[in-house]
Amino acid sequence: MLPLAMPAYIVAYAYIGVMDFSGPLQSLIRDLTGWGFGDYWFPQIKSLTGAVFILSMVFYPYVYLLARSAFLEQSASLYEVAQLSRGAQRNPLSRLINSGFMRVGLPLARPAIVAGLMLALMETLADYGTVHAFGLTTLTTGIFRSWYGLGQIEAAAQLAGVLTIFVLALLVLERTSRRRAAYHHPRAIRPIEPIKLTGWRSLGAFTVCLLPILFGFLIPVLQLGSWSLINSERFLDQNFIRLALNTLGLAAAAALLIVSIAIAIVALKRARPSRLRQAITDIATMGYAIPGAVIAVGVFISLGYFDNAIDGWMRDSFGISTGLLLSGTLVALLFAYAVRFMSLGVFSVDAGMARLRPTMLDAARALGHSPSSVLFRVTLPMIRRSLLTAGLLVFVEVLKELPATLVLRPFNFNTLAVRTFELANDEMLIEAAIPALTIVVIGLLPVILLSRAMTKGNNAGC
Repeated sequence: MLPLAMPAYIVAYAYIGVMDFSGPLQSLIRDLTGWGFGDYWFPQIKSLTGAVFILSMVFYPYVYLLARSAFLEQSASLYEVAQLSRGAQRNPLSRLINSGFMRVGLPLARPAIVAGLMLALMETLADYGTVHAFGLTTLTTGIFRSWYGLGQIEAAAQLAGVLTIFVLALLVLERTSRRRAAYHHPRAIRPIEPIKLTGWRSLGAFTVCLLPILFGFLIPVLQLGSWSLINSERFLDQNFIRLALNTLGLAAAAALLIVSIAIAIVALKRARPSRLRQAITDIATMGYAIPGAVIAVGVFISLGYFDNAIDGWMRDSFGISTGLLLSGTLVALLFAYAVRFMSLGVFSVDAGMARLRPTMLDAARALGHSPSSVLFRVTLPMIRRSLLTAGLLVFVEVLKELPATLVLRPFNFNTLAVRTFELANDEMLIEAAIPALTIVVIGLLPVILLSRAMTKGNNAGC
């Protein structure tokens, strides 16, 4: 799960350094062989194949987490029945095809695997930093090129609309798969006993589990760490401290705003459930599937219309120009974050409130407390862990967010993610390492929390 802490664009920058002509791999090849430039072939990381590799290494945990959960919820009795019904098979290929895993386990886990793939595809469509670093043309890079390169906001909006259609189609497929997955959860199961591997089987399983972590986390972190040591004096540089304060303050404000709105949404939905309130909750949580670039375009255009309308009215009525009240301010950026990451807050708060016993809340109401008093004096203190989890998840996601921040940030306002992008775009990868590594270190916090939560459950599997 460690690659979850790594933004894809930071992994891309690290691999550009690792695979570069002057990087450690090619330097080692030349030192060992005595070859020079043009004497040997070496794969180009700045390619479509390289982007597929980077995005696969970063986004595979989405599939892993959902598939792991699906396999752990399966009953051992299903595999025993499948083993008894297959009969004796002498051919190894026949034994594999007719095994309990292929006949039972994989079909039951297929909806969860498809849902994980849909999430990974949505994240791939939303990516900007990786494809930009590799010089690839996608809908996301087209949005930025139309906006910044050509100054055509209308064209950027059209591309954003096309990208939204793709994302909504994937979202429908993901939710359909999730509904199908719910049909296969038995009420009581006998968990599958893990098999203890020894010898070469143990080594092989360890190697297979290690490779994604090696390529998706360890190699990029080692490269960033080596670059950071070169520029270690810049950790206390005033520019870095200002960047860190801007980023932490912005992320903290977004986390507080989103968790507060999430509390209101979940409390209203649970107080008087209705189709309308459920629909509002569903709409509020759809933003995470929409790419940050699309949200940025929508927020910029909508707030721009609002600012122009207010400015026009003030000019006609009082002869005063208000200028841009919301566009290009932190308000626009926080609004975009709220749209993008509201689902993280709502799902965490809703999960916390779902664990409360209704009798406790009924007892508080019987004592004469108002609904608001019950919420602030009983409910919120009891779900403080869920609130902290929601705030931490939002905090880290805002820390890593690049496209929306790049478009909507106020003038002369930078964050760690934006500064990393700017330095890498100017081919100053060594200077970009310190802010990039800072993002990764902070991004490890939710991964650690998630790992602890999984450890408390079932420790089976790799």
